[in-house]
Amino acid sequence: LKENDRTTYEKTELKKDLETKIAQLEALIEQLAEEIAAAKDQIDKTEVEIKKASQTREEENKEFQSVVADQRATQAILNKALMKLKDFYEKGIGKAVLLQSGKQEPPVKFNAYKANGASNSVIGLIEQIIEDSKALEAETTAGETQAQADYQQFVKDGNNLIKDLQAAIASKLKASASADADKAQASASHESTVGELEELAQVEADLHAECDFVIKNFDVRQKARLQEMEAIQKAKTILSGSNAK
Repeated sequence: LKENDRTTYEKTELKKDLETKIAQLEALIEQLAEEIAAAKDQIDKTEVEIKKASQTREEENKEFQSVVADQRATQAILNKALMKLKDFYEKGIGKAVLLQSGKQEPPVKFNAYKANGASNSVIGLIEQIIEDSKALEAETTAGETQAQADYQQFVKDGNNLIKDLQAAIASKLKASASADADKAQASASHESTVGELEELAQVEADLHAECDFVIKNFDVRQKARLQEMEAIQKAKTILSGSNAK
């Protein structure tokens, strides 16, 4: 019974340890599953953001191309007009007309018009409009260059994030598989330990039954033994008396 109690205690402690380990592994597996799901969701969101950024960048680039094309067309037209006006003015044919036109307000205002020779001359106005157009083109080009650089950095950062998340998912899947294997092993050990405890309980019950039987029948067996001894003693006495005669 003492050996049985000792073994039962050890197996009971082992059973508790295994149950604790199984619970910890189950919690770890659940946590890893949640983290993997969160990482996959982040990957999906990042991919959507990159796609939206690509669409926005494409639209911005189209707008940039349109603005630059318009400004360059404007500059080409105005340069041709400027050449003709200068030629016209230099020949002195349209000097009076030019001076008269210099007093008129331009249909589209850019910056403050600069004087070129005579105040507010038509040639000066056209030259200023051309300069404004070139400035707008340069500003738009600089904005496009910066927008493209920002977009490329955003895509790079997003792809790096996706790469890191994918590596994390792979690592967590490996850890989850290892935890599943450990849980299966612990569960098998737990099942085996429970079986051993059941066997020990049966052995203890059998031992108690035997002890109870011995204790219960001790008086009967002791009385029968005494009677047997008395019978033997009487037989010896009778035999001794017979021999004396």
